[in-house]
Amino acid sequence: MSLKRITLRDFVIVRELELELGDGFSVLTGETGAGKSILVDALQLALGARADAGVVREGAARTEIGAEFDAVAPLAGWLEEADFDVADTLLLRRSIDAQGKSRAWVNGSPATATQLRELGERLVDIHGQHAWQSLTRPDAVRDLLDAYAGVTTAPLQQHWQAWRGAQKALADARDAQDTLQRERERLAWQIGEVDKLAPGADEWDTLNASHTRLSHAQALLDAARGALEALEGEDSGATSLLTRAQGALAEQEHLEPEFRAVAEILASSLAQAEDAAHSLHGYLRKTDLDPERLAELDERMGLWLSLARRYKRTPAELPALLAGWKDELAKLDAAADLAALEAAEKRHGQAYMAAASTLSKARTKAAPQLAKAITQAMQGLGMQGGRFEVALQPLPQPGQQGLDEVAFLVAGHPGATPRPVGKVASGGELSRIALAIAVTTSQLGTAQTLIFDEVDAGVGGAVAETVGRLMKQLGRDRQVLAVTHLPQVAACADHHLVVAKQTERSGTTSSVLPVQGEQRVAEVARMLGGERLSGTTLAHAKEMLASNAA
Repeated sequence: MSLKRITLRDFVIVRELELELGDGFSVLTGETGAGKSILVDALQLALGARADAGVVREGAARTEIGAEFDAVAPLAGWLEEADFDVADTLLLRRSIDAQGKSRAWVNGSPATATQLRELGERLVDIHGQHAWQSLTRPDAVRDLLDAYAGVTTAPLQQHWQAWRGAQKALADARDAQDTLQRERERLAWQIGEVDKLAPGADEWDTLNASHTRLSHAQALLDAARGALEALEGEDSGATSLLTRAQGALAEQEHLEPEFRAVAEILASSLAQAEDAAHSLHGYLRKTDLDPERLAELDERMGLWLSLARRYKRTPAELPALLAGWKDELAKLDAAADLAALEAAEKRHGQAYMAAASTLSKARTKAAPQLAKAITQAMQGLGMQGGRFEVALQPLPQPGQQGLDEVAFLVAGHPGATPRPVGKVASGGELSRIALAIAVTTSQLGTAQTLIFDEVDAGVGGAVAETVGRLMKQLGRDRQVLAVTHLPQVAACADHHLVVAKQTERSGTTSSVLPVQGEQRVAEVARMLGGERLSGTTLAHAKEMLASNAA
C-alpha cells in the first residue's frame, strides 16, 4: 500500500503539481524557505488533518489535494464496510475553499475527515520534530509490542465482551429484582387464568364450526330429508325418473346406436344420484339435535370470549398469547436466577483473566528484547549511552486489550532518567528515536509508507551517514520519504526530489522535480557547500553518491 502519486492545485505557494513517487527511500531537499515540508503538510490534509483556509494559494478559490496508493487489498474489508469502491488503487481527494470549508472523497465517493484519518492511520506514519503519530498513541504502542511479541488481542477481546455482557446481565438482574418479581407474579397469574381454559392451537375454529352446525341442526336435518325425498320419491324421485329414462333408451339401442351414449350418461347420473342418497342416509343416521352438546359448546365458547375480552384480544389469538407469556416468564425466571448469572459471570471472568495473563506474560517477555534492539539502534544515531525502555504497568481496571499499560520511555544520555517518548524535549532526539524505533519495528507495523520530516535536525558528521544508511535499510521493507537538509542522507536515497522556489510578478511559487545524474550531483554539492559550487564540493558530491551506489 505505497504512495504512488501526489497532486496539488493552488496549495500554499504551489500552483499545480503532479508528483510520481517510487518505492524504496526517497529524499526531498531544497533551499531553506523553498517549502520542503509543503508535500508533508498536503499529505496530512489528504489523510484527514484539520482543514485551514490558510493553505489556499493567494487569489485562488480553493485548493485541491490528491493522494493515490496502490495494492489496497489489505483495506478491502474496511472499504466495503464503509460502502466505498474497492479497486486496484486507492484515491484520496480533499478540497478546501477560501472560507475553510472542506470536502473529501475516497475512490470518488464522498467521505468524512474522520474516515480519511482512519485510512491514514493504516497507510502512512509521519514522524517529525513536532508531528508524531502512531508512536505517541497508547494503542499503537501496545500494538507494536504485541506485533513484536507475535501475539494478537482478538481472542482476548471476545472473552472481554462475553465477560462484560455477563456482568451487565447480573447487575441488571440485581437492580431489577423487585420489578422482575412483580412482573413474574403478574405473568404467572395470567398464565394460570388462561391455562384453566387450555386453549388448543386451532380449537377456536373447530368450536365455532361445531357450534354453527348444532345451532342450525333442525334446518340441516330438514334439508337432508327434503333432498332425500327428491331423490327417492316413489313416483317423482330423481332415481326413479333416471332409471325409467335410461331403460327406455336402452330398449331402442338396436335401432338407434346414438342412444347408447346417452343411456350411458343417464346410467352414470343414476349412480351419482344413488351415491348422494346413500350419503344423505348416513348423515341422517349420525345427526340429531343434541342440545346437551350445544350447551357444552356454548359454555366453552363463552369462556373463550370472556378471556379474549379481558385481555383485549380476539379468541383466535389466545393460544399465541399464552405461549408468549410462557416465554416471557421463562426469560424472567432466567433473569431472576442470580445463582446462574453469578456462575456465568465468574466463568467468563476466569476465561478472560486466563487469556489476559497469557498475553501479559508474552508482553513481559518481549518488552526487554524490543527495548534492547531499539537501544542498539540509538547508539549509532548520536545518542551513545542512551537507553530505551518498554514499560509495562498494570491498568487500574482490566480492559479489552488486557491488563497492561504499555509505554515507550527513553533516556537520551547516560545517567538520564527515562521519560515517555512523547515528552522528550529535544526535537532532534525525538526524530532520531523515531528512526531507531521505525528501523527496529519496520516489518511489524501496518503503515507501508513512512515519512520523516526533518528527522536529522541537530545531526551531522558520522551520525548523519548512519541516519542515511538506516533510512536506506528501512526502505527495503517500506516506502520511505524524508525531508532533509543533510547531504549525507540525500546521497543514500534511491530517489531524489528537489523543491525550488520561483519569484514572479504574480507572486512566489514552488515546484518539485526529480533529479538524476549531474543535476543530483549539483544538488548534493549545494547541500555541502552552499550556492557557489566549486570543483571540490562537486567532486565530494560525486564521491558520496558513488560510495552509496556501490
